[in-house]
Amino acid sequence: MPVPRDLDPRLLRAFTTVADELHFTRAAARLYVAQQALSRDIRRLERELGTDLFDRTTRRVALTEDGTRLLPYARRVLAAHDDLAAAFRAPEDRPLLVDVGVPIGTAHTALEEARRRAPDCELVARFHSGLTGAAAELAAGRLDVSFGRFAGLPASLRSRLAHQPVRFEPMAVLLDAGHPLAARPAVPLSALAGETLYAAAGNPHTAEWTDLAARLFAGRGIAMAEPFPEIDGEAEFLRVVRKQGWSVLASVEFIDVPGMVLRPVTDPVPLSPISLVWRRGLRHTGLDALRTACRELAAGRGWLRRPDGPVWLPEEDAAVMAQLG
Repeated sequence: MPVPRDLDPRLLRAFTTVADELHFTRAAARLYVAQQALSRDIRRLERELGTDLFDRTTRRVALTEDGTRLLPYARRVLAAHDDLAAAFRAPEDRPLLVDVGVPIGTAHTALEEARRRAPDCELVARFHSGLTGAAAELAAGRLDVSFGRFAGLPASLRSRLAHQPVRFEPMAVLLDAGHPLAARPAVPLSALAGETLYAAAGNPHTAEWTDLAARLFAGRGIAMAEPFPEIDGEAEFLRVVRKQGWSVLASVEFIDVPGMVLRPVTDPVPLSPISLVWRRGLRHTGLDALRTACRELAAGRGWLRRPDGPVWLPEEDAAVMAQLG
């Protein structure tokens, strides 16, 4: 595969997006271009490289051997290109849009601390849950910062984003006050065998959380509640949870639900890894304040220290949290 002297990063971005989606229509939607324009870019890249990158039929799209070989190089080139652009971009002074999910917990605490540290900077909160949904908004420039499980994102999105580990957040279970387990101060993980827990299955914006829950439940006799449409807003979440009678997998800092109790899960303590996540190349005084706030909160409150005793954390998440993206 002869490589030309100069490759347009736009063509490489088109290639990596199609490689991730294996579907031209979805890839074009992610890139906000017409499908015909995307197809032209892929054909141009193939001509410049002198090889086919995709096998295309009316039913499927697949990477060729050369396409598979090109993919990791293309991702590294795009990451370096984004870093170069960031190095020479002036910090912005417009309002910073920060998705914190709910007005409680790790993300909200970090936002409040950043506001205290940078009172002249406008940090605007958005309350939408789910890093998977937020990540696409971050990459497209419609959102600046979010929080969540970075390892749960597709590699295509992680390559366009940066992250800073913030906290290993212990998990908990939200139970009806009359539930037999509600009388315990903490619930051993083994005691949840036979239970069905809601973990946002069916909500495409929170896929990283549902995936973490599925890994935790596997082999332990814990069932995932059936997929349910996206629940928008705290009030609607409270209504649906009460009506459905769900027990809910949650974190140890969670909104109050009347008639329900929050109990930490133990033996082992399952951990939800939380990162501060932003678009590569973003420079903003508000982001600087958030990063400083997260570092100092983590150091002062021990957020990145694992609890004593047995814990549960997927190896992939542990590896991602050990280094910056």
